[in-house]
Amino acid sequence: MRQGRSRSPGWHGSADPSCVIDDDRRDGCVSESDSNSELFALADSLIDTANPSEQIEVYISRGSSTEVRVHNGDVEHFVSAMSSGIGIRVINDGRTGFAHAGTLDAEIASQVLAEARENVSFSSVDEWAALAEPDGVDVTEQELWSDELESYPTADKIELAKKLEQMTLDRDSRIRVDDTNFVDGGGEGLVVTTTGIRRYGRSNSCYLSVSTLADDTDGTRTGFGFAVGAHPGEFDVERAARDGVDRATRLLGATKPASRSTTVVLDPFVASQLLGIIGSTLSGDAVVRGRSLFADRVGESIAAPTFTLVDDPTDRRAYTATDLDGEGLAARRNVLIDEGELRGFVHSSYSARRAGEGTTGNALRGGYAGSPSAGCHALQLVAGERAQADLIASIDDGVLIEGVSGLHSGVNTVSGDFSVGATGMSIRNGAIAEPVREFTIASTIQRLLNDIVEVGADLEWLPMRASAPSLVIRDVMVSGSS
Repeated sequence: MRQGRSRSPGWHGSADPSCVIDDDRRDGCVSESDSNSELFALADSLIDTANPSEQIEVYISRGSSTEVRVHNGDVEHFVSAMSSGIGIRVINDGRTGFAHAGTLDAEIASQVLAEARENVSFSSVDEWAALAEPDGVDVTEQELWSDELESYPTADKIELAKKLEQMTLDRDSRIRVDDTNFVDGGGEGLVVTTTGIRRYGRSNSCYLSVSTLADDTDGTRTGFGFAVGAHPGEFDVERAARDGVDRATRLLGATKPASRSTTVVLDPFVASQLLGIIGSTLSGDAVVRGRSLFADRVGESIAAPTFTLVDDPTDRRAYTATDLDGEGLAARRNVLIDEGELRGFVHSSYSARRAGEGTTGNALRGGYAGSPSAGCHALQLVAGERAQADLIASIDDGVLIEGVSGLHSGVNTVSGDFSVGATGMSIRNGAIAEPVREFTIASTIQRLLNDIVEVGADLEWLPMRASAPSLVIRDVMVSGSS
């Protein structure tokens, strides 16, 4: 179960570097042992009280996290925290009750169960309400736990953040560092139900980031860089510093581009953000609630043949790799779009039941205080064959998009309308030209997907739920200067 930042094991929140931005290291689903036996004992004591008319699910998590923020060589913010909690769902005659508490005290846990049972009477009847049941899919073995990260000294975490700040400043005198951050999280969790699910997992992860500023006569330009790894030994600190500097300084002197319909290249970070939006339209919850623009289009072509999108939490390189979903079922690789053809949606047991399909092991959960819902674990766009520089070399006129703003408010996932602010670099005669800013790019998700010309080879693993290479898209409306 993948853990990062303050996420609960196995069920993730997002991590966005622009805003900074879940045995023997075989992890995830491990058997009962001395280290987790007390957690199972607590869950079993609650499950054993079930009466014949009700279903009970017990979710327990326990973990720790560290957050370090450095500014001007000093520790500006430091938090080292431990947390634990229990969430209980009770379903009886189509009604669902839920309650939770931030403790694993047995007496309080019994009170939580009593409260969940009481809350059943306050909920409305839902004919699809039921707990997940074992589906026979085996857990994919992954190394989601790093002993090296677990034992990494706090002082060294602080020094890493300071090192990144200094390396960034040393690269360019025009740069100011807003802050650098070291973030890690680790934990364990289990799901036990009256329907026969009984699974446990643990995981940990970390990342390092820098936020940068560069000034010119027209204002301040911003940038960022980050490093992701199973443990700090995997960090590429030099690249994080370089990216932070380059993203800010290359925008100095930027002007508005001419308004026109042109070819755009989305860099991997922007392409990954777009994938996150597309992923939300492929959620079973969105489909059964009539909120997906791709409902009823399974088997149809919805994207260019170069576009293949998978949700693969079994790929250890993904920041949100996980072994279990939020209902205790095995996470698995699901092909969503295959060479442009929509193959299906991601489902929790609830959305699958409503849709008349089987679960895909895609229940997400925001910790012990949340109930599961359908969503993508770790989206990945299958890479092409050419590097970004080669993609740009084949474009006579276009724009390299390196940053977008208002992405969530500027995209309607029901209609597909798309209009966001952007910054980047002009492309002229196959080469990068002047920086550009204060313009919008507008289209629809449907058209963007069908107008993809090529997918790059530069797949980047980012601290978020989606990873993508560069994307070349034709005939995108750029609105800048008249």
